[in-house]
Amino acid sequence: MMPTDATILGVPLKYVSLFTLCIQNSTLVIVMRYSRLDKENLYYTSTAVFLSELAKFVICLYVAGRNQVRETGRFSIQELYSQIFAPDAWKLMIPAALYTIQNNLQYVAVSMLDAATFQVTYQLKILTTALCSVIMLRTSLSGIKWFSLVLLTFGVALVQMPSGDPVNSSEDDDGYMEKIVGLGAVAVACVISGIAGVYFEKVLKGSKASVWIRNVQLSFFSLFPALIMGVWWKDGAGVWENGFFYNYNYVVLAAIACQAVGGIIVAMVVKYADNILKGFATSISIILSFLASVYLFDFIVTSTFLMGATLVLIATYMYSKPDPKQEIPTNNKEKEDDGYGYAYTPANNVNGNGYTSVDGSESQV
Repeated sequence: MMPTDATILGVPLKYVSLFTLCIQNSTLVIVMRYSRLDKENLYYTSTAVFLSELAKFVICLYVAGRNQVRETGRFSIQELYSQIFAPDAWKLMIPAALYTIQNNLQYVAVSMLDAATFQVTYQLKILTTALCSVIMLRTSLSGIKWFSLVLLTFGVALVQMPSGDPVNSSEDDDGYMEKIVGLGAVAVACVISGIAGVYFEKVLKGSKASVWIRNVQLSFFSLFPALIMGVWWKDGAGVWENGFFYNYNYVVLAAIACQAVGGIIVAMVVKYADNILKGFATSISIILSFLASVYLFDFIVTSTFLMGATLVLIATYMYSKPDPKQEIPTNNKEKEDDGYGYAYTPANNVNGNGYTSVDGSESQV
Protein backbone atom coordinates (compact mmCIF):
# COMPACT_ATOMS: atom_id res chain seq x y z
CA MET A 1 0.00 0.00 0.00
CA MET A 2 1.43 3.37 -0.93
CA PRO A 3 2.21 5.49 2.15
CA THR A 4 0.22 8.64 2.74
CA ASP A 5 3.42 10.73 2.68
CA ALA A 6 4.24 9.55 -0.85
CA THR A 7 5.49 12.11 -3.33
CA ILE A 8 5.58 12.65 -7.08
CA LEU A 9 8.69 14.50 -8.29
CA GLY A 10 9.23 15.64 -4.72
CA VAL A 11 5.71 17.08 -4.34
CA PRO A 12 3.53 15.46 -1.62
CA LEU A 13 0.82 13.36 -3.20
CA LYS A 14 -1.92 15.10 -1.20
CA TYR A 15 -1.14 18.37 -2.98
CA VAL A 16 -0.90 16.63 -6.35
CA SER A 17 -4.31 15.04 -5.83
CA LEU A 18 -5.84 18.33 -4.67
CA PHE A 19 -4.44 20.16 -7.68
CA THR A 20 -5.80 17.45 -9.94
CA LEU A 21 -9.23 17.67 -8.28
CA CYS A 22 -9.30 21.46 -8.75
CA ILE A 23 -8.45 21.14 -12.43
CA GLN A 24 -10.91 18.29 -13.00
CA ASN A 25 -13.84 20.00 -11.26
CA SER A 26 -13.39 23.30 -13.03
CA THR A 27 -12.45 21.76 -16.38
CA LEU A 28 -15.48 19.45 -16.39
CA VAL A 29 -17.95 22.33 -16.11
CA ILE A 30 -16.08 24.51 -18.61
CA VAL A 31 -15.68 21.74 -21.18
CA MET A 32 -19.29 20.58 -20.81
CA ARG A 33 -20.50 24.16 -21.26
CA TYR A 34 -18.20 24.76 -24.24
CA SER A 35 -19.37 21.56 -25.91
CA ARG A 36 -22.99 22.81 -25.79
CA LEU A 37 -22.42 26.31 -27.23
CA ASP A 38 -22.93 25.39 -30.89
CA LYS A 39 -26.71 25.06 -30.89
CA GLU A 40 -26.75 24.07 -34.57
CA ASN A 41 -24.47 21.06 -34.17
CA LEU A 42 -25.32 19.52 -30.82
CA TYR A 43 -24.40 15.96 -30.00
CA TYR A 44 -26.71 13.61 -28.14
CA THR A 45 -25.97 13.96 -24.43
CA SER A 46 -27.46 10.54 -23.73
CA THR A 47 -24.64 8.90 -25.67
CA ALA A 48 -22.08 10.96 -23.74
CA VAL A 49 -23.59 9.82 -20.43
CA PHE A 50 -23.53 6.19 -21.56
CA LEU A 51 -19.87 6.38 -22.63
CA SER A 52 -18.96 8.08 -19.35
CA GLU A 53 -20.59 5.27 -17.36
CA LEU A 54 -18.86 2.69 -19.55
CA ALA A 55 -15.49 4.34 -18.90
CA LYS A 56 -16.22 4.42 -15.15
CA PHE A 57 -17.05 0.73 -15.25
CA VAL A 58 -13.79 -0.16 -16.99
CA ILE A 59 -11.72 1.98 -14.59
CA CYS A 60 -13.38 0.60 -11.45
CA LEU A 61 -13.16 -2.96 -12.77
CA TYR A 62 -9.44 -2.52 -13.36
CA VAL A 63 -8.87 -1.13 -9.84
CA ALA A 64 -10.98 -3.91 -8.29
CA GLY A 65 -8.93 -6.52 -10.16
CA ARG A 66 -5.68 -4.86 -9.12
CA ASN A 67 -6.95 -4.75 -5.56
CA GLN A 68 -7.63 -8.50 -5.69
CA VAL A 69 -4.07 -9.17 -6.83
CA ARG A 70 -2.64 -7.02 -4.03
CA GLU A 71 -4.75 -8.85 -1.46
CA THR A 72 -4.44 -12.46 -2.63
CA GLY A 73 -1.41 -12.41 -4.91
CA ARG A 74 -3.43 -13.73 -7.86
CA PHE A 75 -6.19 -12.71 -10.23
CA SER A 76 -9.35 -14.81 -10.39
CA ILE A 77 -12.11 -13.92 -12.87
CA GLN A 78 -14.55 -16.27 -11.15
CA GLU A 79 -13.95 -14.74 -7.74
CA LEU A 80 -14.26 -11.22 -9.11
CA TYR A 81 -17.47 -12.18 -10.93
CA SER A 82 -18.98 -13.67 -7.78
CA GLN A 83 -18.17 -10.51 -5.83
CA ILE A 84 -19.65 -8.18 -8.44
CA PHE A 85 -22.83 -10.22 -8.96
CA ALA A 86 -23.37 -11.06 -5.31
CA PRO A 87 -26.96 -11.70 -4.11
CA ASP A 88 -27.25 -8.15 -2.75
CA ALA A 89 -25.91 -6.47 -5.89
CA TRP A 90 -29.46 -5.51 -6.93
CA LYS A 91 -29.47 -2.85 -4.20
CA LEU A 92 -27.26 -0.70 -6.42
CA MET A 93 -29.90 -0.54 -9.18
CA ILE A 94 -31.72 2.33 -7.47
CA PRO A 95 -28.78 4.73 -7.04
CA ALA A 96 -27.49 3.70 -10.49
CA ALA A 97 -30.74 4.86 -12.11
CA LEU A 98 -30.75 8.04 -10.04
CA TYR A 99 -27.16 8.91 -10.94
CA THR A 100 -27.93 8.36 -14.63
CA ILE A 101 -30.82 10.83 -14.44
CA GLN A 102 -28.61 13.25 -12.54
CA ASN A 103 -25.86 13.09 -15.16
CA ASN A 104 -28.35 13.82 -17.94
CA LEU A 105 -29.72 16.77 -15.95
CA GLN A 106 -26.20 18.16 -15.63
CA TYR A 107 -25.96 18.36 -19.40
CA VAL A 108 -29.34 20.09 -19.54
CA ALA A 109 -28.19 22.60 -16.92
CA VAL A 110 -24.86 23.48 -18.55
CA SER A 111 -26.69 23.95 -21.86
CA MET A 112 -28.91 26.60 -20.25
CA LEU A 113 -26.62 28.23 -17.67
CA ASP A 114 -23.17 29.76 -17.77
CA ALA A 115 -20.38 27.76 -16.17
CA ALA A 116 -19.99 30.04 -13.12
CA THR A 117 -23.69 30.04 -12.21
CA PHE A 118 -23.91 26.28 -12.68
CA GLN A 119 -20.83 25.60 -10.55
CA VAL A 120 -22.02 27.81 -7.67
CA THR A 121 -25.62 26.61 -7.77
CA TYR A 122 -24.58 22.97 -7.95
CA GLN A 123 -23.06 23.29 -4.47
CA LEU A 124 -26.62 22.89 -3.20
CA LYS A 125 -25.85 19.18 -3.37
CA ILE A 126 -24.09 19.71 -0.02
CA LEU A 127 -27.40 20.87 1.45
CA THR A 128 -29.49 18.08 -0.06
CA THR A 129 -26.96 15.41 0.96
CA ALA A 130 -26.87 16.73 4.53
CA LEU A 131 -30.66 16.77 4.77
CA CYS A 132 -30.92 13.25 3.34
CA SER A 133 -28.29 12.09 5.83
CA VAL A 134 -30.32 13.49 8.70
CA ILE A 135 -33.55 11.91 7.42
CA MET A 136 -32.28 8.56 6.12
CA LEU A 137 -29.28 7.87 8.35
CA ARG A 138 -30.34 9.81 11.45
CA THR A 139 -27.10 11.78 11.26
CA SER A 140 -26.61 14.54 13.81
CA LEU A 141 -25.20 17.82 12.50
CA SER A 142 -23.48 20.39 14.67
CA GLY A 143 -24.68 23.96 14.95
CA ILE A 144 -21.82 25.25 12.81
CA LYS A 145 -22.74 22.84 10.02
CA TRP A 146 -26.40 23.91 10.12
CA PHE A 147 -25.25 27.53 9.97
CA SER A 148 -23.02 26.78 6.98
CA LEU A 149 -25.98 25.16 5.18
CA VAL A 150 -28.14 28.25 5.77
CA LEU A 151 -25.27 30.42 4.54
CA LEU A 152 -24.91 28.20 1.48
CA THR A 153 -28.60 28.50 0.62
CA PHE A 154 -28.54 32.27 1.03
CA GLY A 155 -25.43 32.54 -1.14
CA VAL A 156 -26.96 30.47 -3.96
CA ALA A 157 -30.12 32.61 -3.77
CA LEU A 158 -28.02 35.77 -4.16
CA VAL A 159 -26.33 34.33 -7.25
CA GLN A 160 -29.72 33.97 -8.94
CA MET A 161 -30.84 37.54 -8.26
CA PRO A 162 -31.08 39.86 -11.30
CA SER A 163 -28.54 42.66 -11.44
CA GLY A 164 -31.11 45.40 -11.88
CA ASP A 165 -29.41 46.53 -15.09
CA PRO A 166 -32.08 47.71 -17.58
CA VAL A 167 -30.22 45.93 -20.36
CA ASN A 168 -30.23 42.63 -18.51
CA SER A 169 -33.78 43.19 -17.26
CA SER A 170 -35.04 43.34 -20.84
CA GLU A 171 -33.77 39.86 -21.49
CA ASP A 172 -35.91 38.04 -24.05
CA ASP A 173 -38.43 35.47 -22.94
CA ASP A 174 -36.51 32.57 -24.49
CA GLY A 175 -33.36 33.44 -22.53
CA TYR A 176 -35.35 33.79 -19.33
CA MET A 177 -37.05 30.45 -19.83
CA GLU A 178 -33.71 28.80 -20.58
CA LYS A 179 -32.37 30.05 -17.26
CA ILE A 180 -35.45 28.79 -15.41
CA VAL A 181 -35.11 25.36 -17.02
CA GLY A 182 -31.40 25.29 -16.23
CA LEU A 183 -31.94 26.20 -12.58
CA GLY A 184 -34.72 23.63 -12.33
CA ALA A 185 -32.41 20.97 -13.77
CA VAL A 186 -29.69 21.88 -11.24
CA ALA A 187 -32.18 21.78 -8.35
CA VAL A 188 -33.51 18.35 -9.30
CA ALA A 189 -29.97 17.06 -9.90
CA CYS A 190 -28.95 18.22 -6.42
CA VAL A 191 -31.93 16.48 -4.81
CA ILE A 192 -31.19 13.28 -6.73
CA SER A 193 -27.51 13.56 -5.78
CA GLY A 194 -28.43 13.74 -2.09
CA ILE A 195 -30.85 10.81 -2.19
CA ALA A 196 -28.61 8.58 -4.30
CA GLY A 197 -25.44 9.41 -2.36
CA VAL A 198 -26.95 8.74 1.05
CA TYR A 199 -28.71 5.58 -0.17
CA PHE A 200 -25.38 4.36 -1.53
CA GLU A 201 -23.74 5.05 1.83
CA LYS A 202 -26.55 3.20 3.59
CA VAL A 203 -25.88 0.17 1.39
CA LEU A 204 -22.15 0.39 2.11
CA LYS A 205 -22.78 0.71 5.84
CA GLY A 206 -24.22 -2.79 6.06
CA SER A 207 -22.01 -4.35 3.43
CA LYS A 208 -18.91 -6.49 3.58
CA ALA A 209 -18.08 -5.88 -0.07
CA SER A 210 -15.20 -3.53 -0.82
CA VAL A 211 -15.88 0.03 -1.90
CA TRP A 212 -14.41 -0.63 -5.34
CA ILE A 213 -16.62 -3.68 -5.89
CA ARG A 214 -19.62 -1.54 -4.98
CA ASN A 215 -18.47 1.10 -7.46
CA VAL A 216 -18.13 -1.55 -10.17
CA GLN A 217 -21.70 -2.65 -9.43
CA LEU A 218 -22.93 0.93 -9.47
CA SER A 219 -21.33 1.77 -12.80
CA PHE A 220 -22.44 -1.54 -14.32
CA PHE A 221 -26.09 -1.03 -13.38
CA SER A 222 -25.87 2.57 -14.61
CA LEU A 223 -25.22 1.32 -18.13
CA PHE A 224 -28.75 -0.02 -18.53
CA PRO A 225 -30.77 3.12 -17.68
CA ALA A 226 -28.22 5.18 -19.63
CA LEU A 227 -28.78 2.99 -22.68
CA ILE A 228 -32.53 2.36 -22.34
CA MET A 229 -33.84 5.64 -20.90
CA GLY A 230 -31.29 7.84 -22.63
CA VAL A 231 -29.92 6.49 -25.90
CA TRP A 232 -32.99 4.44 -26.86
CA TRP A 233 -35.98 6.30 -25.38
CA LYS A 234 -34.79 9.94 -25.27
CA ASP A 235 -32.64 10.19 -28.41
CA GLY A 236 -33.42 6.91 -30.14
CA ALA A 237 -34.76 8.39 -33.37
CA GLY A 238 -31.85 10.78 -33.79
CA VAL A 239 -29.22 8.18 -32.91
CA TRP A 240 -30.77 5.73 -35.38
CA GLU A 241 -30.79 8.34 -38.15
CA ASN A 242 -27.50 10.16 -37.52
CA GLY A 243 -25.40 7.63 -35.64
CA PHE A 244 -24.20 7.16 -32.09
CA PHE A 245 -21.25 9.56 -32.42
CA TYR A 246 -23.17 12.32 -34.21
CA ASN A 247 -21.34 15.69 -33.93
CA TYR A 248 -18.68 14.26 -31.63
CA ASN A 249 -15.36 16.09 -31.47
CA TYR A 250 -12.38 16.34 -29.13
CA VAL A 251 -14.27 18.68 -26.79
CA VAL A 252 -17.09 16.16 -26.33
CA LEU A 253 -14.58 13.38 -25.71
CA ALA A 254 -12.80 15.59 -23.16
CA ALA A 255 -16.09 16.15 -21.30
CA ILE A 256 -16.73 12.41 -21.20
CA ALA A 257 -13.21 11.71 -19.96
CA CYS A 258 -13.43 14.39 -17.24
CA GLN A 259 -16.69 12.99 -15.96
CA ALA A 260 -15.38 9.43 -15.99
CA VAL A 261 -12.19 10.06 -14.03
CA GLY A 262 -13.77 12.37 -11.46
CA GLY A 263 -14.51 9.63 -8.95
CA ILE A 264 -10.99 8.23 -9.10
CA ILE A 265 -9.55 11.67 -8.39
CA VAL A 266 -11.91 12.08 -5.43
CA ALA A 267 -10.67 8.74 -4.10
CA MET A 268 -7.08 9.98 -4.33
CA VAL A 269 -7.95 13.15 -2.43
CA VAL A 270 -9.77 11.16 0.25
CA LYS A 271 -6.75 8.88 0.71
CA TYR A 272 -3.98 11.43 0.72
CA ALA A 273 -5.63 14.66 1.95
CA ASP A 274 -8.05 15.63 4.70
CA ASN A 275 -11.60 16.91 4.36
CA ILE A 276 -10.61 20.56 4.93
CA LEU A 277 -8.24 20.49 1.97
CA LYS A 278 -10.93 18.82 -0.13
CA GLY A 279 -13.32 21.67 0.71
CA PHE A 280 -10.57 24.13 -0.17
CA ALA A 281 -10.09 22.39 -3.52
CA THR A 282 -13.82 22.70 -4.23
CA SER A 283 -13.67 26.41 -3.47
CA ILE A 284 -10.72 26.88 -5.83
CA SER A 285 -12.66 25.03 -8.53
CA ILE A 286 -15.55 27.49 -8.18
CA ILE A 287 -13.16 30.43 -8.53
CA LEU A 288 -11.50 28.90 -11.61
CA SER A 289 -14.89 28.28 -13.23
CA PHE A 290 -15.87 31.88 -12.49
CA LEU A 291 -12.69 33.29 -14.08
CA ALA A 292 -13.05 31.00 -17.10
CA SER A 293 -16.66 32.14 -17.59
CA VAL A 294 -15.53 35.76 -17.63
CA TYR A 295 -12.77 35.25 -20.19
CA LEU A 296 -14.20 32.44 -22.34
CA PHE A 297 -17.96 33.00 -22.23
CA ASP A 298 -18.19 36.79 -21.68
CA PHE A 299 -19.87 36.29 -18.32
CA ILE A 300 -21.13 39.58 -16.85
CA VAL A 301 -19.99 39.98 -13.26
CA THR A 302 -22.50 41.55 -10.87
CA SER A 303 -22.18 42.57 -7.26
CA THR A 304 -24.89 40.15 -6.16
CA PHE A 305 -23.13 37.27 -7.91
CA LEU A 306 -19.84 38.11 -6.20
CA MET A 307 -21.53 38.33 -2.80
CA GLY A 308 -23.41 35.07 -3.33
CA ALA A 309 -20.37 33.20 -4.64
CA THR A 310 -18.31 34.43 -1.68
CA LEU A 311 -20.93 33.15 0.78
CA VAL A 312 -20.97 29.79 -1.00
CA LEU A 313 -17.18 29.55 -0.76
CA ILE A 314 -17.26 30.35 2.96
CA ALA A 315 -20.10 27.90 3.58
CA THR A 316 -18.32 25.12 1.68
CA TYR A 317 -15.18 25.62 3.74
CA MET A 318 -17.12 25.78 7.01
CA TYR A 319 -19.04 22.59 6.27
CA SER A 320 -15.87 20.69 5.42
CA LYS A 321 -14.22 21.50 8.76
CA PRO A 322 -14.47 18.77 11.41
CA ASP A 323 -16.41 19.61 14.55
CA PRO A 324 -14.08 20.58 17.42
CA LYS A 325 -13.54 17.91 20.08
CA GLN A 326 -16.25 15.70 18.60
CA GLU A 327 -16.40 12.35 20.36
CA ILE A 328 -17.95 9.53 18.34
CA PRO A 329 -18.76 6.25 20.13
CA THR A 330 -16.78 3.33 18.80
CA ASN A 331 -19.91 1.36 17.90
CA ASN A 332 -21.07 4.23 15.67
CA LYS A 333 -17.80 4.61 13.83
CA GLU A 334 -18.46 1.96 11.27
CA LYS A 335 -15.78 1.89 8.66
CA GLU A 336 -14.70 -0.35 5.91
CA ASP A 337 -11.29 -0.51 4.35
CA ASP A 338 -11.58 -1.62 0.77
CA GLY A 339 -8.14 -3.21 0.92
CA TYR A 340 -6.73 -0.42 -1.18
CA GLY A 341 -6.55 2.24 1.47
CA TYR A 342 -9.96 3.89 1.24
CA ALA A 343 -11.79 3.81 4.56
CA TYR A 344 -15.51 4.42 4.72
CA THR A 345 -17.31 6.73 7.10
CA PRO A 346 -21.11 7.14 6.77
CA ALA A 347 -22.92 10.33 5.77
CA ASN A 348 -20.04 12.22 4.19
CA ASN A 349 -20.71 11.76 0.49
CA VAL A 350 -21.27 15.23 -0.90
CA ASN A 351 -19.65 14.65 -4.27
CA GLY A 352 -22.70 13.52 -6.14
CA ASN A 353 -20.64 11.91 -8.83
CA GLY A 354 -21.59 8.28 -8.49
CA TYR A 355 -18.60 7.34 -6.36
CA THR A 356 -18.54 6.99 -2.63
CA SER A 357 -16.45 9.36 -0.57
CA VAL A 358 -15.33 9.48 3.01
CA ASP A 359 -14.25 12.04 5.55
CA GLY A 360 -10.56 12.31 4.83
CA SER A 361 -9.83 13.46 8.35
CA GLU A 362 -10.91 10.03 9.57
CA SER A 363 -8.88 8.13 6.98
CA GLN A 364 -5.42 7.60 8.41
CA VAL A 365 -4.06 4.66 6.47
